[in-house]
Amino acid sequence: MSKNRILIVDDEPAIREMVSVALELADFDVLEAESAQQAHERIVDERPDLVLLDWMLPSVTGIELARRLKRDDNTSEVPIIMLTAKSEEDNKIQGLDVGADDYVTKPFSTRELIARIRAVLRRSSAAAGEKEIDVQGLCLDPVSHRISANGVPVDMGPTEYRLLEFFMSHQERAYSRTQLLDQVWGANVYVEDRTIDVHIRRLRKALAPHGFDGFIQTVRGTGYRFSVRSAQVS
Repeated sequence: MSKNRILIVDDEPAIREMVSVALELADFDVLEAESAQQAHERIVDERPDLVLLDWMLPSVTGIELARRLKRDDNTSEVPIIMLTAKSEEDNKIQGLDVGADDYVTKPFSTRELIARIRAVLRRSSAAAGEKEIDVQGLCLDPVSHRISANGVPVDMGPTEYRLLEFFMSHQERAYSRTQLLDQVWGANVYVEDRTIDVHIRRLRKALAPHGFDGFIQTVRGTGYRFSVRSAQVS
């Protein structure tokens, strides 16, 4: 299975380095940003699984960025843990009110931080696992395992369903065949990489009568991605 990707947003390089090392040792992938603007760009482009967000950032504060992320449908589901030196109850309430999932006060132990991250990721994963996903009329219900296109049922095999569920939950990111096999079949199951091409063709065939096959895009030299934008293969 692929590692969870964590974005550290803090304007202090020493803090970013300390947290980054601890997260990498705990088997996370790590991204970094030193400002709210840089963080927003990385969140939109690279879709981290969780954001560690410092309250006191230059120019635009962390609380303002959190508010912006939670108001945008494209980023509202990204979990946020606030990192701050502010320990007063009112500050904690303010952070949680804008949608932060947890709150860690500096100085903190990296062991506690990692435990908090894992707890938030578990909650986020459980919630996402039951939430209906709707992308421009293509709807996947993980509870009933039904797929519809503008209200019309779509039939497909169980493997194609799992592929589509993964794609719709991880939009706008390119994945290699190996990554997709690990996510859909599991890392301990031996399947040829090219098997993914067969199931991609079947998935596109199931979506084609409804006009959604273009969402499954080939990325040359990499693999595949799910995107509502016009395909721009690279």
